[in-house]
Amino acid sequence: MASVPNSDELIFFVNGRKVIEKNADPEVNLLYYLRKYSCGGGGCGACTVMVSRYNPKTKKIHHSPVTACLVPVCSLYGAAVTTVEGVGSIGTRIHPVQERLAKCHGTQCGFCSPGMVMSIYTLLRNHPQPTLEQITKALGGNLCRCTGYRPIVESGKHFCAESTVCGLKGSGKCCMDQEERSFVNRQEQMCTKLYNEDEFQPLDPSQEPIFPPELIRMAEDPNKRRLTFQGERTTWIAPVTLSDLLELKANFPEAPLIMGNTAVGPSIKFRDEFHPIFISPLGLPELYFVDYTDDGVTIGAGCSLAQLNDALHLTVLEQPREKTKTYRALLKHLRTLAGAQIRNMATLGGHVVSRPNFSDLNPILAAGNATINLISKEGDRQIPLNGHFLERSPEACLKSEEIVLSVYIPHSTQWHFVSGLRLAQRQENAFAIVNAGMSVKFEDGTDTIKDLKMFYGSVGPTVVSASQTCKQLIGRLWDDHMLSDACRWVLEEIHIPPAAEGGMVEYRRTLIISLLFKFYLKVRRGLNKMDPQKFSDIPERFMSALEDFPIKTPQGIQMFQCVDPYQSPQDPVGHPVMHQSAIKHATGEAVFSDDMPPIAQELFLAVTTSTRTHAKIISIDASEALALPGVVDVITAEDVPGDNNHRGEVFYAQNEVICVGQIVCTVAADTYAHAREAAKKVKITYEDVEPRIITIEQALKHNSFFSIEKKVEQGNVEEAFKYVDQIIEGEAHVEGQEHFYMETQTILVIPKQEDREMVLYLGTQFPSHVQEFVAVALNIPRSRIACHVKRTGGGFGGKVTKPAVLAAISAVAANKTGCPIRFILERGDDMLITAGRHPLLGKYKIGFMNNGVIKAADVEYYINGGCTPDESESVTEFIVLKSDNAYYIPNFRCRGRPCKTNLPSNTAFRGYGFPQAAVVVEAYITAVASHCNLSPEEVKEINMYKTINETTYKQTFNPEPLRRCWKECLEKSSFSARKLAAEEFNKKNYWKKRGLAVVPMKFTVGFPVAYYNQAAALVHIYLDGSVLVAHGGCEMGQGLHTKMMQVASRELNIPRSYIHLSETSTVTVPNASFTAASMGTDINGKAVQNACQILMARLQPIIRKNPKGRWEEWVTFEESISLSTTGYFKGYQTYMDWEKEKGDPYPYYVYGASCSEVEVDCLTGAHKLLRTDIFMDAAFSINPAVDIGQIEGAFVQGMGFYTIEELKYSPEGVLHSRSPDDYKIPTVTEIPEEFYVTLVHSRNPTAIYSSKGLGEAGMFLGSSVLFAIFDAVTAARKERGLTTTFTLNSPATPEFIRMTCVDQFTDMIPRDDPSTFTPWSIHVS
Repeated sequence: MASVPNSDELIFFVNGRKVIEKNADPEVNLLYYLRKYSCGGGGCGACTVMVSRYNPKTKKIHHSPVTACLVPVCSLYGAAVTTVEGVGSIGTRIHPVQERLAKCHGTQCGFCSPGMVMSIYTLLRNHPQPTLEQITKALGGNLCRCTGYRPIVESGKHFCAESTVCGLKGSGKCCMDQEERSFVNRQEQMCTKLYNEDEFQPLDPSQEPIFPPELIRMAEDPNKRRLTFQGERTTWIAPVTLSDLLELKANFPEAPLIMGNTAVGPSIKFRDEFHPIFISPLGLPELYFVDYTDDGVTIGAGCSLAQLNDALHLTVLEQPREKTKTYRALLKHLRTLAGAQIRNMATLGGHVVSRPNFSDLNPILAAGNATINLISKEGDRQIPLNGHFLERSPEACLKSEEIVLSVYIPHSTQWHFVSGLRLAQRQENAFAIVNAGMSVKFEDGTDTIKDLKMFYGSVGPTVVSASQTCKQLIGRLWDDHMLSDACRWVLEEIHIPPAAEGGMVEYRRTLIISLLFKFYLKVRRGLNKMDPQKFSDIPERFMSALEDFPIKTPQGIQMFQCVDPYQSPQDPVGHPVMHQSAIKHATGEAVFSDDMPPIAQELFLAVTTSTRTHAKIISIDASEALALPGVVDVITAEDVPGDNNHRGEVFYAQNEVICVGQIVCTVAADTYAHAREAAKKVKITYEDVEPRIITIEQALKHNSFFSIEKKVEQGNVEEAFKYVDQIIEGEAHVEGQEHFYMETQTILVIPKQEDREMVLYLGTQFPSHVQEFVAVALNIPRSRIACHVKRTGGGFGGKVTKPAVLAAISAVAANKTGCPIRFILERGDDMLITAGRHPLLGKYKIGFMNNGVIKAADVEYYINGGCTPDESESVTEFIVLKSDNAYYIPNFRCRGRPCKTNLPSNTAFRGYGFPQAAVVVEAYITAVASHCNLSPEEVKEINMYKTINETTYKQTFNPEPLRRCWKECLEKSSFSARKLAAEEFNKKNYWKKRGLAVVPMKFTVGFPVAYYNQAAALVHIYLDGSVLVAHGGCEMGQGLHTKMMQVASRELNIPRSYIHLSETSTVTVPNASFTAASMGTDINGKAVQNACQILMARLQPIIRKNPKGRWEEWVTFEESISLSTTGYFKGYQTYMDWEKEKGDPYPYYVYGASCSEVEVDCLTGAHKLLRTDIFMDAAFSINPAVDIGQIEGAFVQGMGFYTIEELKYSPEGVLHSRSPDDYKIPTVTEIPEEFYVTLVHSRNPTAIYSSKGLGEAGMFLGSSVLFAIFDAVTAARKERGLTTTFTLNSPATPEFIRMTCVDQFTDMIPRDDPSTFTPWSIHVS
């Protein structure tokens, strides 16, 4: 290999500041220079920044959103990078984008907010007055786990030129009309404004920072030369001429070309590829061009997919429709391909030549007869972008010294039809499950096939051409007989093995022919349009199958009780107050654990995890790891000075491993890259142990449980079954869920030199638990462990118990090395190690009368707890206690047990078992309705709690707010009218169906153990009148600190601006309970209130002397009054006696109802959420903006859980879903097109200010989408003559929907004997 010279200086700008990097390393990406880690693979958008470049040819500056985690720092020569800090800051000027995101309540935890800001900001730099569609499109590559997206989109809408106020579907009435939308009795004034847009500063594009003139001079320099950057292991070479590039490619034929780094980057990071040389022709003029000719378009290989989109869009506008069929097919797929960031980074040449098997574009390019123009030192040549190329036939591949210069896409012709078809787990930013590019050319004036092409993606290791099928169909007429043969032959030609990677084999086989059928219909329709006399049209009922679901900008209304006009203007309680850190979130100035600056001598920690499900550890060989540069030590169980097993949780695996993903050892090194590389070199020898228990079914077979059965019972179940009209038995499987908090588990441990003290900075919901585990692991008193939590980038239950184990592991490393330890779990490790929501199996036997009255129910629940106890027993108790949901069944028995398996230990998750268990309740209610020939809503109404009653465990409650939410949800959502409209739609459409569902909810807050409900606070008043508040609750986006400031403001009767809340710490408030179970505001609010009331009582003598004085005059040192105190709340006195099966386990109930309407595509399994109405019993909301944000965010998280979020495990217990590529949470395109939320007012004397805890309640309401899908699927099955009762499982993925809508295509596919193969993935519920 030819040698390379020494390194050049890397010059670029960041936020207007020049950066000169003398030792640029090609393996370092921009993320480590700038922003925090979230996924590392470009899949979440949290690290979005703007990269601006000057084009000397056009003399224009173009701004692109990019994900910093995929941008090699060496690629930035001559570029200007703008981060969220460069857009605006609290110290200088807040930008309108940042201001509106914050004031529209578009931030909660704030971890994703900088990325959201940068996506909208970059759009505005290119389009100062964007359309609504552009706003939605710009946000498609950004994930948010907290807000539900609606307020984020709304913040962007305010920059649009067009009106953003809806006209309620053309009714002529304004959606903001108080009388029309007053969902509560007329005596209660309802408000709809969560913010005042009059406060927004205008956007002035002239005030944006200028592009650095030095970079313009550099770009226009006629004497540019090749640049070389030499790293520790790799070399980056940037040629400046085409001949130089070809010379380099000849000298280094194996070196990859790096442009957008969207293919090579992930391969290096996730598949351990290594390349000693990178060649980067970024900015080479010969690769960036668009050439329009009479017969087609030629596009330079260096053009990004976003630039490709622009070029094709222009062509479509200028050319006759018949010539643009290929371009329109490409544009349709470009809209949903990845997100805006990846589309701006990935290049056409890179996409074509990398030939991913999941490519959306290559099958369409091949179907459209595209040609690839190649060049090398030897000359140029053209190769067809066809099946041979896509299937990687040796004769069709590039030579090692060749590069792609451009791609030529010809115009389509009159009798030529081209289509792209795809189906993915979600509509946008997701790899296709199956996609296709198809084209047919007819003999002019006929429907006789002259040429046919079909290319499929995601059905094999490469894109596959159905060439033999196409060949056999030449000369055939485009009719149903041809379709039948085509389906049969293509299934024979394209064989997906039963154990194929990716699973979903039967579904993918079905999609192959379902997509072909869609193409068939599209062409039939196209022929009819050309000559209606000659070619018959497709049936009217098939028309809706032609179009994919549109992507619309969501709209909606949020309603809440207005504040009493007589309330003091200074009192913030009841007002929609902005999150206290919202501006800091939007400016990037909110400090998370990983944002803390480097500490002297700090080391980075990386993990080595078990690769076996259940095995003995024979040996651990760390010699190779210890020999690598930068490695300081390898830490194992032998290094734990205290207990290595606490409360059943093992820190470092010792002697055996009990799941894949268990931490065996960690590596401490000077950089994370060194630690990660060394962790891979640790060699562990295992000896497998039986049994290996993965599923609940296997646990039941081996009698493997964590605890005894928990049971509640009322009436005489067995006797009641004797006197009912009908009995049904069934079961429901509910799979698990990944928390996918945007900030992965992050810990900074600093060992002190004195007294073995340890200081920890981390994101957790339970600092006292962390303190306990670290103290146990180090064998030192808890008083020497200080845990600090400034804020957490999302928790959802995943940061209750897990951080304690990880902190103990980190602290042991800090103790051994004597150095500070920074431990940040990569997304894949986080998903593997920390697990998530418990998968659940529910079995039921229900006895009922023919009129729908349920007389008896016997229900059993089993959850998959994983390998250690964690919270599984407690989750089981919650499931059993909440198993009635909203229904009174006089003879009722519920039993539950947590199963012990060899999976990573599942843990707390928003709703704590209720979202899984209540699905089973709704499932058997729906089944009863089907057997009685009644609607589910009628059976729910019949069996719902109606008057003051007792639960199964003898706790009295009043369901009046439940009845109110239910009634108003039915009425105000216009459920009956819309149900009739859906039925009418279903009659007219065979391949698309609509469904509606309403679900009621009786939810609880708090814990059945009284001491868990206690809380403490510490309030200091300083002599200038300012107040510092501390309490035991943790801020993770739910607005807890904001509400505590509202409480303190009211109690002290001072403006919020006087009050500061810095952090949660075990130093200021010891022994605090966890922030979970929706009780953060309840218990900490009472503690803060108590402290403030104590202080006000102390100040009363002074106030009485000077009643007209100011606060600053009252807080005086001279009176010798303590201006500091602790506040305490003993907690709700809850309890549960499991032996007697009775108790008072919860302080109060939260009620709600949700109505959702969906449309499903029976051919693909895709669904679209059209509308959701939520009515939530909020009692009196302390902060409606925060509460509505929690409801919307929980609903969307629940909707994801019940529909698209799917964890996939191998039969050996290996988690396949370890990144945003494999695990799909909702994006902005999944939320309801219309989203209405109403806070229903009631009384709750139990909680502070008559409020209610609403952090979790919205989660289960997402099941209204699940049951709406079932309603639509039932309509499809009924029309096809199938049984309308079927096993109800969650999530209702596209696979479930499609395969349940049985038809001629599902009947046509080949099916394999399950005993003859091992599937790629299994369900573990």
